[in-house]
Amino acid sequence: MSLQQEISKRKTFGIISHPDAGKTTLTEKLLLFGGAIQEAGAVKSNKIKKGATSDFMEIERQRGISVATSVLAFEYRDHKINILDTPGHKDFAEDTYRTLTAVDSVIVVIDVAKGVEEQTEKLVQVCRMRNIPMIVFINKLDREGKDAFDLLDEVEQKLGLTVCPLSLPIGMGSDFQGIYNIWENNIQLFLEEKKQKVGESLKIDDINDSQIDELVGAKAATTLREELDLIQSVYPEFNREDYMNGDLQPVFFGSALNNFGVRELLNAFIDIAPMPQPKESETRIVKPEEQNFTGFVFKIHANMDPKHRDRLAFVKIVSGTFKRNENYLLVREGKKMKFSSPNAFFADKKEVVDESFPGDIVGLHDTGSFRIGDTLTAGEKLSFKGIPSFSPEHFRYINNNDPLKAKQLAKGIDQLMDEGVAQLFTLEMNNRKIIGTVGALQYEVIQYRLEHEYGAKCSYEPISIHKACWVEADEKSEEFKEFARLKQRFLARDKYDQLVFLADSSFTIHMTQEKFPNVKLHFISEFQNH
Repeated sequence: MSLQQEISKRKTFGIISHPDAGKTTLTEKLLLFGGAIQEAGAVKSNKIKKGATSDFMEIERQRGISVATSVLAFEYRDHKINILDTPGHKDFAEDTYRTLTAVDSVIVVIDVAKGVEEQTEKLVQVCRMRNIPMIVFINKLDREGKDAFDLLDEVEQKLGLTVCPLSLPIGMGSDFQGIYNIWENNIQLFLEEKKQKVGESLKIDDINDSQIDELVGAKAATTLREELDLIQSVYPEFNREDYMNGDLQPVFFGSALNNFGVRELLNAFIDIAPMPQPKESETRIVKPEEQNFTGFVFKIHANMDPKHRDRLAFVKIVSGTFKRNENYLLVREGKKMKFSSPNAFFADKKEVVDESFPGDIVGLHDTGSFRIGDTLTAGEKLSFKGIPSFSPEHFRYINNNDPLKAKQLAKGIDQLMDEGVAQLFTLEMNNRKIIGTVGALQYEVIQYRLEHEYGAKCSYEPISIHKACWVEADEKSEEFKEFARLKQRFLARDKYDQLVFLADSSFTIHMTQEKFPNVKLHFISEFQNH
């Protein structure tokens, strides 16, 4: 198969939502259709004792939330689909923002009862900044929820989207009878007992067919016809170009837990979603069909397998063909590397692959050379841009609780920080270590993983820091020296040895900027390869 054919077969997307909207369940059901798993495991359901395939870290099993972003691939209708499942929990937002740099489109999951929630708003904003094509899936129709049209209005107003419904529910909650699929003109009836397996759909070409009345009852059939008329008069027709430019968002309804409306979503997704797209680097735009390989690291995960101390760097392939055992250039270091066992993923199963193509995600075993944001190429010196690191919102001292395990603790912290779980700051004056995170839940995750993966115990101590500011200044100037002398208690280095000023209040930041105009303070450290 030619490179172009391989590219056109691939779709790489992320699923985003507020916690508990049903994202992990939807991921499972998509895999079920791809034949990748025979029976889907629900995240919280007690009837099914199987845990969800994509949540493979122990702490996630306990919490029922996705903490690590996992990669799942499956084949469906001659396409290779790569799903990047992202953590919905806001404490892990940074991981999600980074994952969004590696997808070509997204599916936004919304809970029918709760409507648009705050975390969804933030994530959609990130997608809109990058004009990522979005499909909206309104989930949990088997529960009582908001009226379909009210929800569509809410999605338009709160998320600033222009929606175009491609399916419509027949009833809701206890009256939920099925879905009319506008995209394919058919009806799928909801049969309660088929939760784990896939139900049949009926093709109906004419909405006025009396068969509909027999299937769902005259009242529901009349409502359905009225609502379809309304949709045609109120909402724009689907236009693929608008969708691809991020100007129009198709909407589907369903219930992922009951496996309902998922196939409709997947079929339409295959028809309309973009194949791998060009990506901007600092020097030029890189197109997928170029012969030479390029890719970038968007995530690093330590200890995928607790039995082996391994770190995997997740690389999104942007162009060309990635081959096993070929030499590739790690641009930041200027050194050549080759990979004898690159992995492709299926949740926690991995297999070694000989070649991968644009849109694919490969896992490269890493002994510590990679950082998030690194670019790999066949030799060209180019760097992909835009994987941000934000100033943390929570700060704590980290202390070693077992003096005999100092080495394990240091190694554990080092590896978890490479993963981007949190950021480490080392005070200049006494080398005390401070961990900064976006959300408080991360402290628990770090403590848990240090103990279970590295055998190191730690405790935390509060410290009052308002923000970490990356310092940009001429270190030889008198002004900088004065700044450093006055602020020495608050100066630290981050993992990449960049100078950071840990300010205790916004007032301090303001005063510092007035007093030292040439010392610039930044709240985002772009991981550029300077």
